[in-house]
Amino acid sequence: MKNKQVLNLTGKYVAETYARFPIALVRGKGTRVWDGDGKVYLDFVSGLAVMSLGHSHPAVVRAIQRQAEKLTHVSNLYHIPPQSELARELCRHSFADRAFFCNSGAEANEAAIKLARRYGKEWLGGKYEILSTLNSFHGRTLATLTATGQEKVRAGYDPLPAGFRQVPYNDLKAMEAAIDERTVAILVEPIQGEGGVVLPSDDYLRGLRELCDRRDLLLMFDEVQVGMGRTGKLFAYENFAVEPDVMTLAKALGGGLPVGAMLAKEKVARSFVPGTHASTFGGNPLVCVAALAVLKTLTQGGALKNCVKMGRILFAGLQTLKDRFSFIREVRGKGLILGMELEFEGSKVVNECLKRGLLINCTAHKVLRFLPPLTIQRRDIERGLAILEDVLARQ
Repeated sequence: MKNKQVLNLTGKYVAETYARFPIALVRGKGTRVWDGDGKVYLDFVSGLAVMSLGHSHPAVVRAIQRQAEKLTHVSNLYHIPPQSELARELCRHSFADRAFFCNSGAEANEAAIKLARRYGKEWLGGKYEILSTLNSFHGRTLATLTATGQEKVRAGYDPLPAGFRQVPYNDLKAMEAAIDERTVAILVEPIQGEGGVVLPSDDYLRGLRELCDRRDLLLMFDEVQVGMGRTGKLFAYENFAVEPDVMTLAKALGGGLPVGAMLAKEKVARSFVPGTHASTFGGNPLVCVAALAVLKTLTQGGALKNCVKMGRILFAGLQTLKDRFSFIREVRGKGLILGMELEFEGSKVVNECLKRGLLINCTAHKVLRFLPPLTIQRRDIERGLAILEDVLARQ
């Protein structure tokens, strides 16, 4: 269908929960997508960090096709071979001993919250409160939006669930001061994505680990956006040499299919027993084979090295633009999650880039966010930078 036809259908029948751009994307390959009118775009959004291997990656497509011919879904009442294999591989490549599968990042964080509360009830005398940070984003369920440190996400949903408080990000003293007899866990993003690509100081996550060890708390990392290779490491926590007790994943895990995971150490995971948590579609055969293909490609291919190399090239190019345009405040990020903070709202820049065939995103009002596939090559980065430079020159 043409763009106009799709836009009309969306406007008439789909709930108006998104501020959508006036195009309908119908096809993708690698770093490019096409709309219903045939226009091609260079994709530096990647489905908001979902398409880490690019669109229609052959390994993911083959895995989905083969599994779709055999079995797409079976209840978790039964053992699911691809799910068992995926759990093994995620644990083998991380700190974790156990994995729980669901459908999204919000559900993964919901599972982490529930696990922390059960752990607190069983092992810490009933502790239940979770400390998170201002400017964070953890999801749209009632519990995860309450954990989120952005008022715009929480507005209109009072009364919110009890048991959550936020403190400033990257402030160890504030976190320590907030801990009391109710606190069971600290939930934090190693890098804040929706909050504007905000990196912590070198000692922040390490300080949180030491604080949790000293106060007998759980440390939980939300890697929904920054995990699965986005920073150049398979998991973002590896950049900081700090291991959490619990970690959540989604977005890039399924190569475009909806799958989330909560990983945990055995001492925590044992608080989940049959009947305490579940997900009908969580970890079904189809999404798990896709995730296995993604994981194998990341760990055995050159995507992580390419992410580091291309990330440096893109960062340098953005820094060059900062040197040219005085209204660019800062360029920051790691690997291929990069942000460019402007002195003004970034929506106009995003819209102008769209007209010129480049998809980028603005978050936190003034931060242009760049999330290209980890497989991107120099020529596409140079093309994207050229479009961006032309747009910025007209501001």
